[in-house]
Amino acid sequence: MTARSDRRQAQRGAQVVELGLTILPLLAIMFLLIDLCLVIFLKATFQSAVREGVRYAITGQTETGLGHDASIRSVVRYHALNFIPEADAASRIRIRYFRPDTLVETTSNAGGNIVEISIQGFPWRPFAGLWKSGDAVTIAARSSDLMEPCPPAGCPAR
Repeated sequence: MTARSDRRQAQRGAQVVELGLTILPLLAIMFLLIDLCLVIFLKATFQSAVREGVRYAITGQTETGLGHDASIRSVVRYHALNFIPEADAASRIRIRYFRPDTLVETTSNAGGNIVEISIQGFPWRPFAGLWKSGDAVTIAARSSDLMEPCPPAGCPAR
């Protein structure tokens, strides 16, 4: 009987080892998929946010107490689900205006100019450090459109 009990204990030990050998790769794959899905979600969210920012920008609207650029950044942050902290908004959300005939950058947000809004250099670190480098994934999105003509009162201050 002692041989049987020794064999059962050895089998139980083997089961624990097999569980450890199978559950670790499964958990690694699960975390990898979660990280990948979050990067795809952030990219889609940021692309939608800059599109909404451009839609808002071309109309020349402003939020109460804010200039045109600050209002656009506020709209982009809102549609980016506040993943971009307010302190980083000025450096991550870039607003540029171009003359439509020469495509030269200008400081004017006058009607007829092209507005380009982008989110640049947003770092996303994976939850699980499965990659040896552990470097952040950089996410970016960009959208542009033609500004509508300004109202007779003039274009909003930037």
